[in-house]
Amino acid sequence: MDKNEKTAYILDASAFIGGFEPKSSLNFTIPEITDEVKDMKSKLILEEAINENKLTIKEPSQISNEKIDNVISNSGDNLRLSGADKKLLSLALDLSNEMIVKIITDDYSIQNVAKILNIIYESILTEGIKGVYNWAKTCNGCRKEYEDSYPHDDCEICGSKIFKKRIKR
Repeated sequence: MDKNEKTAYILDASAFIGGFEPKSSLNFTIPEITDEVKDMKSKLILEEAINENKLTIKEPSQISNEKIDNVISNSGDNLRLSGADKKLLSLALDLSNEMIVKIITDDYSIQNVAKILNIIYESILTEGIKGVYNWAKTCNGCRKEYEDSYPHDDCEICGSKIFKKRIKR
């Protein structure tokens, strides 16, 4: 089948929370997302999609996990993405080899990485991001920038708190 003939929807927890109801069988998520959906209405949408075979729960490949780790370490999004977020992006990357992929999420960091990877995304409850951003650990006092791997919450120079600063690409 031609890649352009079908679209797979990669569903984050915010898709269910926002009321997205899968219509076809081309909806995918990762196991961790089922744990993130807590409220009754969202859980019902999720369970109905699973029961009606409109949602496939799938693990991403190790190759895609490694590629995502590389992309997010370059963009600084590794400072903001959870393990589940990374796996969701990896799954989107896997499926993008076979079909058009659209990630349904309100998570700005997921959207940022999707934009870097040229993967379509759609928000449910929020407006979504406008541009691509990088992130850097920065001291609130002296403005020294630190590597992502810097293990402390305080600046080694002035002792001020370190925060994650958004940098437009």
